[in-house]
Amino acid sequence: MDHFLYKNGHLHAEDVAVRDIAAEVGAPFYLYSTATLTRHFRLFDEALDGMDHLVCFAMKSNSNQAIIKLLADLGAGMDVVSGGEYLRAKAAGVPGDRIVFSGVGKTRAEMQLALEGGIRQFNVESEPEMLVLSEVATSLGSTAPVTVRVNPDVDAKTHEKIATGKSENKFGIPISRAREVYAEAAALPGIDVIGIDVHIGSQLTQLEPFELAFTKVAELTQELRADGHDIRRLDLGGGLGIPYERSNEAPPLPIEFGQLVKRTVGHLGCEIEIEPGRLISGNAGIMVSEVIYVKSGEDREFLIIDAAMNDLIRPAMYSAYHDIIPVEEPKPGIEPARYDIVGPVCESGDTFAKQRIMPPVGPGDLIAFRSAGAYGAVMSSEYNSRPLIPEVLVHGDQFAVIRPRPTFDEMINRDTIPQWL
Repeated sequence: MDHFLYKNGHLHAEDVAVRDIAAEVGAPFYLYSTATLTRHFRLFDEALDGMDHLVCFAMKSNSNQAIIKLLADLGAGMDVVSGGEYLRAKAAGVPGDRIVFSGVGKTRAEMQLALEGGIRQFNVESEPEMLVLSEVATSLGSTAPVTVRVNPDVDAKTHEKIATGKSENKFGIPISRAREVYAEAAALPGIDVIGIDVHIGSQLTQLEPFELAFTKVAELTQELRADGHDIRRLDLGGGLGIPYERSNEAPPLPIEFGQLVKRTVGHLGCEIEIEPGRLISGNAGIMVSEVIYVKSGEDREFLIIDAAMNDLIRPAMYSAYHDIIPVEEPKPGIEPARYDIVGPVCESGDTFAKQRIMPPVGPGDLIAFRSAGAYGAVMSSEYNSRPLIPEVLVHGDQFAVIRPRPTFDEMINRDTIPQWL
């Protein structure tokens, strides 16, 4: 469920007409709903009710300061994968003891940053990383709380570019070597082993892969405890999918995911962390674009819009589907049209949809890409010297620009021409 609905013939974000925002901000832009973000976070939080737990928002899905603060004020922790994300979380007021640091390539500088600024835990991905973290922590006279990320070799049944739990993926250590690696970790100075981490991928639409992974983690927990390790926290990652295509079967609900967590690891008495990103922010955002031209080709019509692959790269990168709807509600009985929906970038890859059937639109009309709140703005770029598009947050009948569109001068002036030119 989201809060982007037609009212009186116009698409609204909560109680604000999208066309009114477009008139003030200019297209294209991203638009987020406070009510949807709040609802989706609470669904996860309530799904783990009765267990000691923390829901850590995966900031890689949407790292805008306003979004982070909104969720942190609701009680969310943050899952970060870079020093920059760590600093964004801190700048938004998230305390260090609610920040989890993940990622396969943490640098010494990033480790020091987090140890000095405060951190809930490092999700360690390899033995070399663990050795470096021990050295950095010891040099600071500090102790680094860690979970070791295990790779359970489970097929998440998702897109190959966002699967992370199979043996050929770069993430974690093989679960078959976990006891050996935990023994090494326990012997290192500056390391406090507190738990286990697992994350098998993103946009999962079935519970079976989670169940396989969590069952393996439960067995490993008991083995490690028998070896003398104090396993008191389980980080179960994120990855629950959202329904990008409304006609498809809906993925499992957070409450069903929560029931699975309780059934597979609830008996262990561990504190549970989960790291949802997409399911919290994905359907909480849309991208709004204006039609520039309708161009007739040899055997098709092209809908040329002012947004491009640099603004929303998911279709070009993953062949991802987004529902695309007109901002003005179509009249009943109107005959649909068929378009290739493309942007202005000089690449054939700048295509959002091919032969998409939708209500007819024309130049100057606004369209909205649904489910664009995750991995939209964060993956955007200034390719073709196109400014990053604004981000807007709605709260009831109010809206605010939470990232403005840079001017061309601001973009150009970031470059420096050497003296000799």
